[in-house]
Amino acid sequence: MKFSTTIRIFLVCAMLASAGTIPLLAQSPGDRDKPKLIEFDPPGAATENSVFCVPLCGTLAYANNSLGEVTGFFTDANVVPHGFLRSPEGKFTVFDAPGSGQGYFLDQGTVPYSINDAGVITGQFEDSSQSFHGFIRYRDGSFITFDVPNAVGTVPWDINLEGTTAGIYFDANGFHGFVRSPSGKTTEFDPTGSVYTYVCEETCLNEGGSIAGFYSDANGLTHGFLRHPDGKITVIDVTGAANGTYPASINNEGTIGGYYVDSTATCYGFIRKADGKISTFSLSGAGTGNFDGTVPYSINDGDTVTGVIYDSIGSMHAFSRSLWGKVARFKAPDGGTGSNQGTRPSTNNREGAVAGWYVDANNLNHGFVWIPGEDCSGDDDE
Repeated sequence: MKFSTTIRIFLVCAMLASAGTIPLLAQSPGDRDKPKLIEFDPPGAATENSVFCVPLCGTLAYANNSLGEVTGFFTDANVVPHGFLRSPEGKFTVFDAPGSGQGYFLDQGTVPYSINDAGVITGQFEDSSQSFHGFIRYRDGSFITFDVPNAVGTVPWDINLEGTTAGIYFDANGFHGFVRSPSGKTTEFDPTGSVYTYVCEETCLNEGGSIAGFYSDANGLTHGFLRHPDGKITVIDVTGAANGTYPASINNEGTIGGYYVDSTATCYGFIRKADGKISTFSLSGAGTGNFDGTVPYSINDGDTVTGVIYDSIGSMHAFSRSLWGKVARFKAPDGGTGSNQGTRPSTNNREGAVAGWYVDANNLNHGFVWIPGEDCSGDDDE
């Protein structure tokens, strides 16, 4: 869980699969064209902050799948993180990986990061010795746990429908990428010249086995990368990215969404198609400098991206941007308006529904799901 705190600077309206595909929740016909945001906290979630977990106290919804299921974690009153699975109807299943630490105020426990369309979840847990390990939780509630060989810690961020996982591991020399097959074969990797390799989170491994992320070189410059299924790595640098290129998501067509940071420390969104063509965008209301700006975090198979507009004081405003550049803005009613408060999307599924969390005026996190409805209108304000 602690490693998520380092990510911010590193960190078609829904193309429905079919007219009668999986419902996200029961809505009357008159409501289906209206966007809807649902705030939530699993039972037992902390109701106030603690110095032992800030800024990760409360509920953080990291990922959703095309069934409308959401996974993430919450901290309880004793600062123990627990995993959760939320059904489309709002039913919660709380779980802990075998071997996870449960010590009071030690910030150990279970942190899921990704869920596939079979309902299989991956993430990391910290044991009672403060060591990090990977886990996979199957739909029937069974688990397997694993470690990258010779790693000091293992953190899986992503899982695809096949059951392949990808993430990072760390050893005495720093951070490295890995991919693990469903049979348990692990392949470690670093782009050439990397001194710090970071597979990005939640939606950075597609069904074909391509992986997105970023790495830092010996000069401290951050580059994006695309690792192909055969192991070949393509370096990604957006023009003007004086302070780094940060892929944040890859879809099944191989399109990558992310952001880059210019010489003024302002963030801009980018989309890289499978053929290597890159387009960039910035949304109105975005701040400049201080790593404020437009920051996409997820791209779905319809090339809709979701993310955050960080304004001039660092407050978070959520957006969903369609393939055609139409932008829907939304916010959790109970989100705060101060720096690092507001609404923070994490992933968007095939139907365009967004899962994430919001930070209230007391700097406590809560989960949300935003459902765009059937009205694809939005503002074209780029």
